[in-house]
Amino acid sequence: MKLPINPPVEPMLARSVPEIPTAEGMTYEPKWDGFRCIVFRDGDEVELTSRGGKTLTRYFPEVVAQARAQVPTRCVVDGELIVIRRNNPDGQPRLDFELLSQRIHPAASRVALLAETTPADFVAFDLLALDDEALLDQPYARRRARLEAALDGVAPPVHVTQITNDLATARRWFEIFEGAGLDGLVAKPAEIPYEPGKRLMFKVKHTRTADVVVAGFRWHRSGPVVGSLLLGLYDEAGTLHHVGVSASFTARRRRELLDELAAYRGADVAATHPWLHGDHAGAQRIPGAPSRWTGTKSLEWEPIRPELVAEVGYDAMEGNRFRHTAQFVRWRPDRQPRSCTYDQLDRPVRFDVDQVLRGDPAATA
Repeated sequence: MKLPINPPVEPMLARSVPEIPTAEGMTYEPKWDGFRCIVFRDGDEVELTSRGGKTLTRYFPEVVAQARAQVPTRCVVDGELIVIRRNNPDGQPRLDFELLSQRIHPAASRVALLAETTPADFVAFDLLALDDEALLDQPYARRRARLEAALDGVAPPVHVTQITNDLATARRWFEIFEGAGLDGLVAKPAEIPYEPGKRLMFKVKHTRTADVVVAGFRWHRSGPVVGSLLLGLYDEAGTLHHVGVSASFTARRRRELLDELAAYRGADVAATHPWLHGDHAGAQRIPGAPSRWTGTKSLEWEPIRPELVAEVGYDAMEGNRFRHTAQFVRWRPDRQPRSCTYDQLDRPVRFDVDQVLRGDPAATA
């Protein structure tokens, strides 16, 4: 591969901000919930690289084929891999990060099967090189124009993300696109160059809080202190489900948490704990074993009596779980554990992801 820019290239990143930036000349686009992916094509040779510089090529053979068929013969394109679930009960297609995550599998036969059953789309949003020309030093507005020209006429499953310079439209997108599985907006100043690894863009995501049951914890790798809290919510039938973790504590706070949990630990806890004696063969979610993402990392946990309630911040749900690590806000001694149910969660209005990809008028009106 002999391109003006060759892999690996660390993608340019975005800095989190609490509100949509309003500076003059700002361009807004949907924040896709998938795998960041830079596509390198030099003739028949195609390489897909992740945000961390690892290859994704073997896991997404259908994307490699689409790159050969639809992107310029010699180019470097920054974008996102997404998987769309179309068999939802309400009939509206939405992004599904969990299905996308399952695409990372060591077995070649499984990779081939998943490429057929849950194929990925590629959403392009920046152009880093074309033919023999590197575009990193050019301002974003010019790179965007070159991207639109270079990918003019592409068809699904290859897309060019829609953009707007209108603040009112961006605010509407932020409100409605979450229902299609997207997780916010990205704002790009018109004059920024493409600087790998630098946070020159801005991102704004949805933030919410929920009251949850703390039903266990994991030890921190540094020693006998709390690493993460295991969180639960009750369903309508009264079953406690594991919905995620809260972590990212300071060293001092980890020691304090161990003291705060002491009264709820004990040798007798395991005998009645719902995650050790619940309906594990049914639909109940419980803390799991190491996955393809954690590798050999220990996910052993210690149960505590499910009597503590905490308020946590979260950005989105993935099915019945928190999409990302929840942020501990405070203890809620005024709340009863049984009151911590799924009913309290803010569920976005459902929206068709195909409309977002096509830029239909209904998505911008």
